[in-house]
Amino acid sequence: MADGAALWRIARDSKALDLNSSYSYLLWCRDFAGTSAVARDERGEPVGFVTGYVRPERPHTLLVWQVAVDDAHRGRGIAAALLDGLVARAGGEYGITSVETTITPGNTASERLFVSFAERHGAALEREVLFPTSVFPDGPHDPEVLYRIGPLSL
Repeated sequence: MADGAALWRIARDSKALDLNSSYSYLLWCRDFAGTSAVARDERGEPVGFVTGYVRPERPHTLLVWQVAVDDAHRGRGIAAALLDGLVARAGGEYGITSVETTITPGNTASERLFVSFAERHGAALEREVLFPTSVFPDGPHDPEVLYRIGPLSL
């Protein structure tokens, strides 16, 4: 729970993520810590994170909500290591056999992260628009493309 404020700041500073309320990051760290992961620097401060949850209708699917790494720590493979570690842990704890995430078109860093994740794990990757622009009530929003990866060989 203590990492919530730091995760909110990393998400805010990423300039790529939809920023949720600070309250949501505090709750996320309390309620979904088991399906999330945090990278820390040498002082123990959070420098990156992956948040996720197990889908209630698909209990063997981990939905990755957000991935972000502090600008000063990007380009070191932190996001990939966090994602691999989280999926391995969730695979053991929850029997995860597939991963889902949504990515807006043009977010090439996220696209590369999840395409390379699928390749590393020898898993199929399917894409389809989950939420078209027209369903967002708060103004213009790019569509959210669902990436389905699996089955995983963990």
